[in-house]
Amino acid sequence: MPDDTHPPDVEPSDSDRDDLERLLAEFDALAETVDSPKERERVRSARRAAVVAVADAPVFGRVIRGFDRADLAEAFLGCVLFGIPMFVEGGTNEVGQHLATHPISLVGTLVGTVGLVVGILYVADIQDVRVQDPLFGVVPRRLVAVLGVSFLTAAVVMTAWGRVGWGEPVLALGDVVVAFVPMAIGAALGDILPGT
Repeated sequence: MPDDTHPPDVEPSDSDRDDLERLLAEFDALAETVDSPKERERVRSARRAAVVAVADAPVFGRVIRGFDRADLAEAFLGCVLFGIPMFVEGGTNEVGQHLATHPISLVGTLVGTVGLVVGILYVADIQDVRVQDPLFGVVPRRLVAVLGVSFLTAAVVMTAWGRVGWGEPVLALGDVVVAFVPMAIGAALGDILPGT
């Protein structure tokens, strides 16, 4: 099956390719054994249907590589969907005030959020996400983009909607971090879930 039946950053796994090649080889062998043109056409039709069925298979279990504008848009959409409740909920500011006065909790929340996103993208096996062309040879681009778009969106929207004032930067940071937690989770899921 040609690779152009899949989006550029989603590829079938090696076992999928092997299974498809075996199936197509069996169809070819079957076509050699039938005598009538009508039977050969039925085998060819079944072979084409198998190729189409594999090409239209859901993307769960596929290998995800690279990170492009479409992935960034999906991450942004996921972070906004998870973030809107945080922007309008007063509890966000209450928790932010607590984090602003407890620096260890603030740092712990940031580190925990990074850990959650790493877990979703690379550990939980929701999808087989591969690191391709990491920044500085070590930092995954997908991780940086998902975290970056989430944090930046939280800061911009909370500022624009008057939920934070930067006259007290530590308090504003605490509020943004509280919104950032679910937004980063939403961005990671939005980026890798099927249909996106």
